[in-house]
Amino acid sequence: MFAIIGLIVVFGGVIGGFVMEGGAVMVLFQPAEFVVIGGAAIGSLLVMTPLKTIKQMVPQMVKVFGAGPTKKHFLDLLVMMDEIFNVARKDGLVGLESHIEKPHESAILKKYPAFLKDHHAVHFFSDTMRVIITGAISAQDLETLMDLDLDTHHEEVAKPAESIQTAGDSLPGFGIVAAVLGIIITMGAVGGPPEEIGHKVAAALVGTFLGILLCYGMFQPIAKNIQTLNDESGKYYTCLKQGMLGFQKGFAASIAVEFARRAIYASTRPSFEEVENACRQTKQK
Repeated sequence: MFAIIGLIVVFGGVIGGFVMEGGAVMVLFQPAEFVVIGGAAIGSLLVMTPLKTIKQMVPQMVKVFGAGPTKKHFLDLLVMMDEIFNVARKDGLVGLESHIEKPHESAILKKYPAFLKDHHAVHFFSDTMRVIITGAISAQDLETLMDLDLDTHHEEVAKPAESIQTAGDSLPGFGIVAAVLGIIITMGAVGGPPEEIGHKVAAALVGTFLGILLCYGMFQPIAKNIQTLNDESGKYYTCLKQGMLGFQKGFAASIAVEFARRAIYASTRPSFEEVENACRQTKQK
């Protein structure tokens, strides 16, 4: 939502200031300049970005106009881990197999649809819990294994934002290309009426204007927003990691969950009392 408001403020401020100084808005409407700059930017993006990264780019750009994990998401995650860990304390590690092998059929996990929608979180949790159930790995080695998984995932999800940022960096250059093409057309019409020459020069300058505006007013902010959302989503996985690591070390479920809670940013971190009350309510159902 704030991303939409931000874009409106950027374009509204620029165009509004232009109009206040007596500029004609229609002068900025130069379809040919949009074709040159937009086509060059999209083409370069396709050249430098593998298809699998482009497929990841679309849902990430959609998330820009939404929000990252909220306090409710993290609270549900902590309560879910508390339930799972208590099953292990009560029924032993064998009691976890039905929940881990088929998480989408688990009576516990089905209560947390937001978690099940995050495929990487589900695989990360299930695969790690399988390793814990084997009992053949130390806490230190388990942490190394989880860090390897998270680092690989972070590198993968960071690629779309990097491509968008690179495409944004190229826009001022493509704006100059459009302007140069406009000047070439203008030079070919030097013998014409002054009004026609002035119109062609204005059209050429619009290319430079669009390239710079789209770079710093749209592409760069969107890339930065995606990076920020990825970092926030990364805390979701770090929360899972700390909870499972505490469980593997033999801590009580409530202590393992507290380790997980401390890994959350303060802006979305549930309080100790909120987690305790939510876990107690779940046990009473």
